[in-house]
Amino acid sequence: MPSTETADSRRALPRWRPLHGLLIVLALMAPLLVTSGLGGPDALAKVTHFPLGLLALMLTMAFVCWNLNAARLRLMLDGRAGRLGQRGALGIELASKFALCATPGGSGGPATLLVLLAQRGLPASKGAAVFLIDQGCDLLFFLCMLSGLVAYSWLGETQWPHQTLIQIALAALALVAVGFTLAMRYLPALLRYTASPVARWLSGARRRWLVRRLLTCRQALRATLRLPVATLLAMLGLTTAHWLLRYSLLYLAVLGVGGHADWLWTFLTQTMAMAASQFSFLPGGAGAAELGVGGLLLPLMAREKAAAAVLVWRLVSYHLYLAAGAPVFLLWAYRLTRRTSNGQA
Repeated sequence: MPSTETADSRRALPRWRPLHGLLIVLALMAPLLVTSGLGGPDALAKVTHFPLGLLALMLTMAFVCWNLNAARLRLMLDGRAGRLGQRGALGIELASKFALCATPGGSGGPATLLVLLAQRGLPASKGAAVFLIDQGCDLLFFLCMLSGLVAYSWLGETQWPHQTLIQIALAALALVAVGFTLAMRYLPALLRYTASPVARWLSGARRRWLVRRLLTCRQALRATLRLPVATLLAMLGLTTAHWLLRYSLLYLAVLGVGGHADWLWTFLTQTMAMAASQFSFLPGGAGAAELGVGGLLLPLMAREKAAAAVLVWRLVSYHLYLAAGAPVFLLWAYRLTRRTSNGQA
């Protein structure tokens, strides 16, 4: 009979249904539809004349981003999942990111990561902690970047479109980040104080589920900050390098289509658009991400250039993840299915 761990891992894998296939097809088509609608044939012509050297640089940067995340995963595991080389860590990174990009809201990403780590002997509870530490590093990076952007927009001589609106949005994001940080710091007291009001609109089971998730998140963030200074700095350095490279892809796409935009503006554009994409029902936030980025680029360049830049950006930052991660994900799924079948036999 199969082991309980293997059976649980198989059940934890994302369950693919025909609807998922339809959603992925729509997500793949969304950038092309937005580009055609926003810029028309001229935008597609801009894409076909995109400099091949710049495209090769963008592809190389994406590959470096994958390896940076794989190196960070190895650092976080610190040998707890057996002997894990860069190649194995890269396979886990690509498979989990494929599931993240191929499921609405990215729900398949964490589940796939936990399954792959469980196959290497790391219990689900510790795998969840690794995932939350990973998210904690990303949170710390964006807290610092948002704080810097707020200060720069108020103290520097910025020439951004909708300057006042952007400053208000940045200030609101910074306040939300500070509020989240304070809430995590004083979470036990807040839970005790709000226990009665929350009980009025949540059942006991749902309330316990929410409390467990909040406390687990707080514990993971505290565990991140308690890591050795050298390890924490290395993880934050890899996180910073990853996001700076990944969020430079749009800037290069704008340059490639003949547009001009400040790097900080393209960084801010992606941050706000990707936040808005969480409300899209399509995998990868398709549709919302393209419209958000395109709308924020329009004040700076012609419609066809903005549409072409969005299409190139999504091809490298989203479709490439799907193309590179799909074979790795299918290989892992095949191995797990065969292992389970052999156990049943």
